[in-house]
Amino acid sequence: MVEVAPARTGSWSTPYAAVLRSRIRAQRSYRLSFASEVFSALVTGLVEFAEVWVIFRTARVLGGLDLDAALLLFELSHTSFALSQVLFGHLDTLPTLIRMGRLDVYHLRPQPLLLQLITSDISLRRLARASVAIVVLAIALARNDLDWAPSTTTLVILTLLGGVTLFGGLFVCAAGLQFYLIDGAELTNSFTYGGSFAATQPASVFPTPLRLLFGFAIPVSFTTYLPTIALLRLPGPPLLPSWLAWLAPLAALWVWLLALGLWQIGTRHYQGGGG
Repeated sequence: MVEVAPARTGSWSTPYAAVLRSRIRAQRSYRLSFASEVFSALVTGLVEFAEVWVIFRTARVLGGLDLDAALLLFELSHTSFALSQVLFGHLDTLPTLIRMGRLDVYHLRPQPLLLQLITSDISLRRLARASVAIVVLAIALARNDLDWAPSTTTLVILTLLGGVTLFGGLFVCAAGLQFYLIDGAELTNSFTYGGSFAATQPASVFPTPLRLLFGFAIPVSFTTYLPTIALLRLPGPPLLPSWLAWLAPLAALWVWLLALGLWQIGTRHYQGGGG
């Protein structure tokens, strides 16, 4: 009698990995289109790099930061946000999935809905922008006089991981709100992409209400400004002392608690493509 071996079920991550591999192959199959998208992403990254130089060509010091310090501030923000876009940026398509009724297909699969959406796609062209940001960040770290003690290395790594996680939480917050908004991507982009822009500015130039907003409510200052002044051993403005830079994981945790709460409320409100 021939025994039939049981089928291999694989790990819990097998279906997600299979979907990502298929998305990557699909993007690489159209080589000219893929090359043009990568080139445009590279140009975007270079334009962002030039933005710092243009600003500080006229203003030598802004918010207590010179060109080298501002370059570090900008690239901490751009690197964290670009990497977050690679992992979570495609959640921007959720309004289209809801409007066309295609989200219902995800509910039929025996995996968590949010995890399915996060792993449903990956944009290789965004890796080009992230690569430019990482290279310029390395230049910024080299140009500033940093004391490369173990604590400095730890803070840089903690900042990048916390920044990617925090911006990812903002993308999930925006996605959770889409269940209540009608084609409200522009509104929610003000929190995601607007938060990224606010992170590139020295928080010391903000009035007190904006310091509270971007320091604690939407705590993007934990991803860039606070680590920058901590690395450069600079004093922080009122309400934002430099030692808060070490609390970036708590800021990211706060954003994700808010994100998961909004996501849970939104999915309970959703009743299907028919309304």
